[in-house]
Amino acid sequence: MRHLISPLDLSVEELDDILELGKKVMEHPENYSHVCEGKKLATLFYEPSTRTRLSFETAMLNLGGKVLGFSSADSSSAAKGESVADTIRVISSYADICAMRHPKEGAPTVASMYSEIPVVNAGDGGHNHPTQTLTDLFTIKTLMGRLDHMTVGMCGDLKFGRTVHSLINAMVRYPGVRFVLISPKELRIPDYLRAEILDAERIDYIETDQLEKYMPDLDILYMTRVQRERFFNEEDYIRLKDSFILDASKMQYAKEKMYVLHPLPRVNEISTEVDNDPRAVYFKQAKFGVYVRMALIMILLGLDKEVR
Repeated sequence: MRHLISPLDLSVEELDDILELGKKVMEHPENYSHVCEGKKLATLFYEPSTRTRLSFETAMLNLGGKVLGFSSADSSSAAKGESVADTIRVISSYADICAMRHPKEGAPTVASMYSEIPVVNAGDGGHNHPTQTLTDLFTIKTLMGRLDHMTVGMCGDLKFGRTVHSLINAMVRYPGVRFVLISPKELRIPDYLRAEILDAERIDYIETDQLEKYMPDLDILYMTRVQRERFFNEEDYIRLKDSFILDASKMQYAKEKMYVLHPLPRVNEISTEVDNDPRAVYFKQAKFGVYVRMALIMILLGLDKEVR
């Protein structure tokens, strides 16, 4: 039995297998519509989610399986004080696989220790979001044809953004990947990520607060939201917030084949005028998330060889 708690739980070969199966699902979804008949997915979401929860549910339904679960802690026995360990013990009797989102870092890890079914981390605090990472990798590989030898810009909240942390952890394992980390100094990547991953692996990266300056260098621009609540004072937020809004004028500096990704939800960090630019692929990215989650569910349930 396998769990997926961190992108590092998967080797590069396993990542490539999931992406390859996701590609087959995307090209021939009808071949996989009955693979999970008789199987159930439990979605245990202790905090709000739209795309991730519905993407998991859509993935299982597309595979012919069924879904049960809850969409907030208030609608579960967690509101009565039930522990994650006890919840997963019970759910293991009802379902075949579980997707869990929790505001506390490490909660899915705890669940995996007590679970009798595969547990997938659907986001834990500011820590990891491995299925979003699979979605991001699938999007990049589908559009670029590769995951190596490229310059990836990450812009916005790099300190608290779990999607950013997960994607960096995954992409450093591919050769020739360079990062341009664009954020206010208050929201730069955590020290541990810089020291233990980027510096330790001798990854080529720069940290800057200038988006326009580095736009011409980028193959991928991964946007995230700069949140007002992350700043110590309103003056700093007002001074910096517009520097990290992507609009049509900034897109003029980008390559013809540069793609803009965003884990969503978007607030105002990408102007709606960018939506019609063919390089804006964040809504397509959300659609791709269903294919990779279908592939992941099949692999964790040992059903991936049912259709080839």
